Amino acid sequence: MTIRNMVPFAKGSGGGDDVVVDNGSGPAAPRKRADAAPRKRADAAPRKRADAQRNAKTLLDAAAAAFVRSGVDVPVRDIAAQAGVGVGTFYRHFPTRADLIVAVYRHQIEACVEVGATLLAKSETPYAALTQWINLFVDFLATKHGLAGALQSNDAAFETLHAYFLERLVPVCDQILDAAATAGEIRPGLDGHQLLRAVGNLCIGAETDPRYDARRMVEILIAGLRCQ
Repeated sequence: MTIRNMVPFAKGSGGGDDVVVDNGSGPAAPRKRADAAPRKRADAAPRKRADAQRNAKTLLDAAAAAFVRSGVDVPVRDIAAQAGVGVGTFYRHFPTRADLIVAVYRHQIEACVEVGATLLAKSETPYAALTQWINLFVDFLATKHGLAGALQSNDAAFETLHAYFLERLVPVCDQILDAAATAGEIRPGLDGHQLLRAVGNLCIGAETDPRYDARRMVEILIAGLRCQ
C-alpha cells in the first residue's frame, strides 16, 4: 500500500489537507488529516470563554440585585434562577459564598471607579460630579445588607477586600476633590480617604433604622465642603 499526496497544498471541501490512500485495488479515496478536529476545537475555545465571561457578569449583576433585596445570605438557587443559569454553573464560577461576595464587591467598586472619570468629564461642574459620585457611593454602602457581618468573619477571602476598596476608590475621590478645589467650588486641601470614611460612618445604621436618612446626612456633609 502506498500513500501519495493529491495536488500539492490543495484543500479539501472541509478546509483541511486531503491525503489519498492507494491500496492498488481501485480509485484512491481522500481521507482527512488528523488535525481537522483540533482546529475546530481551537475555534470553539474563544466562544466558550466569551460565554463563561457573560455568565459570570450575569451572575454578578443578579447577585448584586439579590443582595439589595435579601442580603448576602440569599439562597444560591435564587441568584442562579434570576441569572438564568443552573446551580452547577454558579458553583463553577463561585465555589463558595465568600467568593461570590468578594466578586460582587469588587465588581461594584470597579463600577464606581469607572463612573468617576465619566462624571468628571460630562458634568456641568466638578462639584456636580462630586455630589453625584458620592450619591453612588452611598448607594454602594447602604445596600450591602449583611456585608458588615460577613466581613467580620474569619474567612481568608475577605482579608484583602478593605485594602482593595481604599486602593481603588480613594484616588478617584482625590481626583474629583482636586478638580472641584481648582475650580474654586470647595475649600482646598480635602483628603479623599477622610471624606470616604466620614461618608461611611454616616451610613452606619441606615439599614436597621428606618427613621435615619443617611443620604440626607451625607448631603449636608458635602454641602459643607463648599467655599463660602
